[in-house]
Parts: sequence; structure tokens; C-alpha cells
Amino acid sequence: MPARDVIERNLEEVRRRISEAALRAGRAPDSIRLVAVVKTVGIEEIQTLLELGVTDMGENRVEGARLKVEAAGSKARWHMIGTVQRRKAGDVAALFDCVDSVDRIESAEAIDRKCAERGRVMSVLLEVNVSGEASKHGFTPPELPAALERIGLLSYVRVEGLMTMAPLVDDPEEVRPVFAGLRKLAEPLGLRELSMGMSNEFEVAIEEGATQVRIGTALFS
Repeated sequence: MPARDVIERNLEEVRRRISEAALRAGRAPDSIRLVAVVKTVGIEEIQTLLELGVTDMGENRVEGARLKVEAAGSKARWHMIGTVQRRKAGDVAALFDCVDSVDRIESAEAIDRKCAERGRVMSVLLEVNVSGEASKHGFTPPELPAALERIGLLSYVRVEGLMTMAPLVDDPEEVRPVFAGLRKLAEPLGLRELSMGMSNEFEVAIEEGATQVRIGTALFS
């Protein structure tokens, strides 16, 4: 696991790159939310991030999140960034503050039912498969309006925006159209949150309108 000084140095570099990308796009650096993807690290690394001012944590599995959520207490905001299985919706409702990866109407409905039992509203992002890759989850762009209409009828789920994952490429410029495509989908729908961009292409995502970036490797390697 990386030592504190490694995380601190990496975080400083990531923050610098976020700031510069935002400024290039004419945006305020503090308008970009850094979500630290902590699925490969433990409680000690999460405590280090909290001490360094990072409060948004992303996990993709309920089993991996439970001990980390308990250890962090109220200091962290937990993002579910993996596929939500219906049988795990109750755990997601109990552990996470938001779900950034709703890829099916059935998942939204399961989250809604479990949040109703707890009397809480869950903020969610809808995952869109902008690239069209068969390996990617999410709604297709043509499916999105109908999905929003259906999910908008739910009482305990609130759609805040969209999320997408770009193909893995060597040159980040190759995936700029994917990020631009998500922004163009969100704008007429009035959705303000765009979660897109990971360690290898987050600067391009910010230039194309990302409000949240999901960073793991660049922080911990």
C-alpha cells in the first residue's frame, strides 16, 4: 500500500492538473469534485485522504465498502460507482450517500424501495453508454429520455446527472467525443452533474464539462 508521502505527492499533482484543466476551459477549479476511487486500498489510506481534505470516496462493491464506511464515519461522502444488483440494493441504501452508476430502470426501482423503507432520498447519476461498447453498462443515448421519465416517477430517488466511462486508449484525445457526447445529452435535459474521466483522461473530461472525476490509479501508484 502507498505511504502517506506518496499519496500526498500524488494528490497535489492531481489537484494541480484538475485546476489547470478547469482554467483552460474557463471554469472554476473548485467546481470540479474529486472522487477518490478507494476499491484497491484500505482504511489507513482513506484516513490519509480525509486528513488531506478529500472527502468523496468511491467504491464499487458493497462488501468492500462496509468496513471503510464504518471507519470513516461522517467525515466521508460515499459514492457507489459499481453496478447495483437488486439483491444488494438494501445494503447500498444503508451504506452509500449517492449512486453514480444506475444503469437500469430496475436498479433505480430497487434503490427506491429500499430507500423508502429507510425514509431517505438517494441522489443518483444515470450511466450512459455513449461509446456504444458492448462491454460497457448503461442506457443508450436513445433510451435516456424514457428512462428519465420512468425514474422521475420514483419518490426516493433523485436524478442529479449522468455518468459515462470512456474506452481505454493511449491518447486521451481519442475519447474527447465521448465526453462531449455526454455533455450534449445532459444539457437539454437540465442535468447539471457529469461524472466522467478517470486517471488516464480526466483532464480532457474536465475540458468537456465534467463536474466529477473518478481518480484511483493516479492517487495510489
